[in-house]
Amino acid sequence: MTQTLSWEKAQVAQKLQRGVSVRARFAALGIVLLGALIVALLVGTLTAGRFFISVNDVLSRPELVGQTVRMTGAVIGESIRFDPDTQTIRFTVAHITDKIGELEALGGLARALHLAVNDPTANRLPVIVRNQPMPDLLQNEAQAILTGRLGSDGIFYADELQLKCPSRYESAVPEQAE
Repeated sequence: MTQTLSWEKAQVAQKLQRGVSVRARFAALGIVLLGALIVALLVGTLTAGRFFISVNDVLSRPELVGQTVRMTGAVIGESIRFDPDTQTIRFTVAHITDKIGELEALGGLARALHLAVNDPTANRLPVIVRNQPMPDLLQNEAQAILTGRLGSDGIFYADELQLKCPSRYESAVPEQAE
């Protein structure tokens, strides 16, 4: 009988150790998953805080060459070229300030676009967009939002082109009632 009790005690001890071991594994797994979630949230918050980067950012960071980025710039109208046979658009964008305070001080986005295009000292970047028809909004002083890669040749190869032309919609904004 003593032998049976000690055998049962050994089995109970093994079950308790196994239970603690399983609980410890789940706890460790939970801690690792929680840590990974926190890191993912921090990285997402820090990088997604800006919807796009500026021309200056792209030009000043050589590690971005070949990387897919989302960039914005002011379209320089005289540089727009379109080849209808190959559906290739070529144009140049100028740096627009990416600081909200500076935009407000300049008088809004439309004013900032105008100043960027007419500033001969603003950084500029040539852009090529392939396999896309000529958009109606591609004009002087439009804001281009481009997703693509900066080539080692200094040209931004865009896969996606979105355009905003704030001056086009200014007259469509209704007057505020007093």
